Amino acid sequence: MPALATSARSARDTVRELLRAWQVPGETSSDAVLLVSELTTNALLHAERGQVLCGLTLTGDARRLRIELHDDGRAPLAPPTRRAGPGDENGRGLFLVEQLADGWGCARSTRSEGKVVWAELTTAGP
Repeated sequence: MPALATSARSARDTVRELLRAWQVPGETSSDAVLLVSELTTNALLHAERGQVLCGLTLTGDARRLRIELHDDGRAPLAPPTRRAGPGDENGRGLFLVEQLADGWGCARSTRSEGKVVWAELTTAGP
């Protein structure tokens, strides 16, 4: 998707519809949409060539959902260690990811020239 401010909303809407089609339970779906929103916003900040790639995978037994956001930026792989303060207007995205996801991390992307940030959720399945 293009690295535009409107892309986070488009990603949320697309993911919401896909999860509904996959019959992912409501709470897991809501958490996944929030994770996609936060990870997309983060990827948009680091995109250098104007593109980000979002991917979702639901395991064959529908017990695990993996969300990936790929950017083409050269930002370091390690997430920032500074936590947002009470008066800060941003900087809480990865904290939310850490709290909601069953697991998450980042690595060099095999699909772009930047990195991939991923998050996984466990679901009861359809």
